[in-house]
Amino acid sequence: MGVETKVPFPKTNHTSVEGDIKINLNVVAGIVRLAVQQVKGVHSVGGGLVEGIAEIFSKKDLERGVRVSESDKGNYVIEVKVTLFFGSELVKVGEMIQQAVSENVFNMTHKQVERVDVVIDGVRTESSGKEEKGVS
Repeated sequence: MGVETKVPFPKTNHTSVEGDIKINLNVVAGIVRLAVQQVKGVHSVGGGLVEGIAEIFSKKDLERGVRVSESDKGNYVIEVKVTLFFGSELVKVGEMIQQAVSENVFNMTHKQVERVDVVIDGVRTESSGKEEKGVS
């Protein structure tokens, strides 16, 4: 996921310096993770226990549970896997995640987010560490 994306910025009066601004997709993934963690009802970002253990050994912390790519139009396409708290309205929390991700990524990168796919990978209670995996 370490590919860089070029961000087109219009020339402003603030600078007369020419050059490109490139944002690594890992940075965008980090923005996504932080935005999702601030949404009420989210327990964690990333897959279930088995997937989480596998990802620990294969990816950096900021990349776990988040996939960022670019569409043909050059906009971000984001997938985020989450575990939510038991009792949360799953669809409502999913919509809040989509909104938070889209707003934060755009505000920080000035690049459009074409879509945000939220995969609800499980639910957990606050008191126990027990996770209930969804049935596919």
